[in-house]
Amino acid sequence: MSQGSNFVDYVKICCRSGKGGAGSTHLHRDKFTATGGPDGGDGGRGGHVIIKGNAQLWTLLHLKYRKHVIAGDGEGGGSSLRSGKTGRDEILEVPLGTIAKNAETDEILFEITKDGETKIITPGGRGGQGNWHFKTPTLQTPRFAQPGEPGQEVWNVLELKLLADVGLVGFPNAGKSTLLSVVSAAKPEIADYAFTTIVPNLGIVAYRDNKSFVMADIPGIIEGASQGKGLGFRFLRHIERNSVLLFMVPADTNRTIKEEYDILLRELEEYNPELIHKPRVLAVTKGDLLDDELQQEMMAELPKGIPSVFISSVAQKGITELKDLLWKEINADSPKEK
Repeated sequence: MSQGSNFVDYVKICCRSGKGGAGSTHLHRDKFTATGGPDGGDGGRGGHVIIKGNAQLWTLLHLKYRKHVIAGDGEGGGSSLRSGKTGRDEILEVPLGTIAKNAETDEILFEITKDGETKIITPGGRGGQGNWHFKTPTLQTPRFAQPGEPGQEVWNVLELKLLADVGLVGFPNAGKSTLLSVVSAAKPEIADYAFTTIVPNLGIVAYRDNKSFVMADIPGIIEGASQGKGLGFRFLRHIERNSVLLFMVPADTNRTIKEEYDILLRELEEYNPELIHKPRVLAVTKGDLLDDELQQEMMAELPKGIPSVFISSVAQKGITELKDLLWKEINADSPKEK
């Protein structure tokens, strides 16, 4: 898939592994030995560039601006058969399901599927052998050793086919696209009429401590969508793949918040009863239209047993609280954690 595709999180990185240290040509000398044999140690290997799976990561956002990764060089061998120090490895943590490719040939190198799984994407150069390896009955004091192997410099691509962690569920014009444009770099087409969103949009939402998660804006469903009315049927299937469902109901709805929420829930249940077992969060949008007194009144009418938050994408109200709530739900009941 191309870098521009909405469903692929993509980074291109230049990986440079370390060069191996040279072997030592040292000959043993001390106050009792004037002409000892070879005792030069081996050089240390150069550092690898390693890819490691991390089930706590959801996207490649943390690597987006890291264009060059450079591992350490191995150190040369020493006297008394001392080996040189191994070069520092560079470890890049990635979410599960990340595919590594060679950027020039497009060849797939491997896929990371387990938490803690490590694969070397660019191996470091081997350290050179010290001169004691080359001692023979006819060559008692070899005065040469191997140089270390050079490191490699390769452009690689890391690609993740995104499955959304949060799916936005709401009627047309509930503010889903606006929320996505505020919390992520996605630029969905936004207008004040029904069914603006024709295909699902994915956005990567940056969270605390370099973490991030994926949010999907699914085209609005209408009453009767599960019977195929409107555009609903085509898009309800996208919701099946999300970990957490974020129900969005505007504060200026003609119904009560609970009535609108119940209708959305019923549509999902009729389409696929499994969907109602997913973790759910309720966001009351357009919160900037409410004063404190009105908000308190509406809070009393919210559906019971579902985490709720009042937000305004335009006024940036409640966005941090919403992210915290979603992160908690994603991690509480996520297959990636098992």
